[in-house]
Amino acid sequence: MTLPRDTDAASVFVSDFDGTMTRHDFYKLAVESLMPPGTPNYWAEYRAGTITHFEALRRYFASIRMSEAEVLAVVDGMELDPQLPAAVEDLGRAGWSVVVASAGCAWYIHRLLAAAGVSIEVNANPGRFETGAGLLMQMPTDSPYLSQTLGVDKAGVVRRHLGAGRTVAFAGDGFADADAARLVADELRFARADLAQVMTQEGRPFHPFETWSDIARVLLRRGN
Repeated sequence: MTLPRDTDAASVFVSDFDGTMTRHDFYKLAVESLMPPGTPNYWAEYRAGTITHFEALRRYFASIRMSEAEVLAVVDGMELDPQLPAAVEDLGRAGWSVVVASAGCAWYIHRLLAAAGVSIEVNANPGRFETGAGLLMQMPTDSPYLSQTLGVDKAGVVRRHLGAGRTVAFAGDGFADADAARLVADELRFARADLAQVMTQEGRPFHPFETWSDIARVLLRRGN
């Protein structure tokens, strides 16, 4: 993983990755096309509270028995927002530092960002691919944001920057994003899918979005 960087930026945009910077979540695509027959429904176990979010993803990823080339084809199918590189540059010029906070695996996140020519701070669970053993995701034990349930404490990333007196925006799409989303100002909260459902149920205002670059345009209109 990429360790936290010191930043002089007055404003920080903390963003989920799967389903936020990309159109699709890797784990959902993996379940559809990479899992062997009879793979248990680990996500249902997570939602029932019998295993953690981290453990559900770890078990799914370790169940993969396809080749690395087949897995990377699925990674490409996540569909990183094609406008993301330009949006990151525009945000940087406007004084926004972009930070990824993901409960997914850095193995595919770094590949997609590198292929797009994007260099930003990434806080995600480390992992490696081994043919016959799957994608082996591990806890980020060297991270200051270690979470026993998610691997990466997204709310901890937000708290660090809020504590430093920075303006912080947050965007996500999943249940695991809720704690972080609750911490930011209403006008700087961006949500879709499961996160939008949670925020709606709690009566918390948010900006809906379809693509990550949609969020960037809102922040750029706002300034910092």
